[in-house]
Amino acid sequence: MKIIRKKTREIKLGSLGIGGSNRISVQSMTKSNILNSIAIRAEINELIECGCEVIRIAIPDKSAVSELKKLIDSGIFRVPVVADIHFDCTLAIDSIKAGVSGIRINPGNIGGRERTAKVIDYAKKNGIAVRLGINSGSVDKKILRKNNGNIKYSMIESTIENIKLFENLDFYNFKISAKASSVIDTISVYRTISEKCRYPLHIGVTEAGPMIPGTVKSSVGLGILLAEGIGDTIRVSLTDKSSEEVKIGYLILDSLGLRNKGVNIVSCPTCGRTTVDLQSIVKQIEEMTGDIKKGLKLAVMGCIVNGPGEAKDADLGIAFGKDRAAIFLKGSVIKRVKKDNVLKEFKNELEKLL
Repeated sequence: MKIIRKKTREIKLGSLGIGGSNRISVQSMTKSNILNSIAIRAEINELIECGCEVIRIAIPDKSAVSELKKLIDSGIFRVPVVADIHFDCTLAIDSIKAGVSGIRINPGNIGGRERTAKVIDYAKKNGIAVRLGINSGSVDKKILRKNNGNIKYSMIESTIENIKLFENLDFYNFKISAKASSVIDTISVYRTISEKCRYPLHIGVTEAGPMIPGTVKSSVGLGILLAEGIGDTIRVSLTDKSSEEVKIGYLILDSLGLRNKGVNIVSCPTCGRTTVDLQSIVKQIEEMTGDIKKGLKLAVMGCIVNGPGEAKDADLGIAFGKDRAAIFLKGSVIKRVKKDNVLKEFKNELEKLL
């Protein structure tokens, strides 16, 4: 099955095209305090190294704006940077002056239509993209009361209301996010918004949690939406390292055939037929291939049952037998080697591929 993406309006976030025929981009948000210069710079560099395509930074006060400008002026950002603003509209304006590519505002807590309009007017004059970020935890209280506390209907109404406000201000360089911590609510809200408008959508499950439950929730929510053609940028929100968010984001896209970045390792779950420590071998191959940017599918199979047959589409693979291991290329065995020599031989064949 080929996924047909829904056609959305193209916007520009710095030099990055979002929506339209542009590929789905993967973004994250820094977790370090921007006032900690060493930590924030290390995190930004790590994000860029692992392929993050948009970096968002929390700007809670004036001192954060000052540090943001220093970072931008230093040239550390080689991808678009977005200032994340809540409560104070002047921080959004000051961040635009500092040189960001975009800002994220939540109309539910920015201080009403007049202040939202003030930010949009400034963004429009400076060619800055805006993310209209509706979040289940901070929906406008008046809209919540009107909908008797129903989060789903309130998020949809708030989104549509603010789209109209932006359009009335003759501003169109924006994307929309409408995240909930509930996977079901997130899917439902995005489906409705996708039907009602053609602006690009940034999708994700907010406050998804620590690594394992957060990855599961994000994979389910994002996977369903992406399979339906919904989504132009994504973020996996984890209580973990920001670089892990990026890696998992790419894995989700790769599993759906929407992006092909880096190495995809296919390995069997092991069973009573397995005669090697496959978990350790897979970890060694992960370390061996961690810096490879070329899209490759590698297979590591614990026995001949789960060998070339089940992984015939892999670029390169290993299948362990009772006494030896077979190395296969595109489903065909090219050599059989001793088990204690298999990683060395595998690495040699991998280098030939690269």
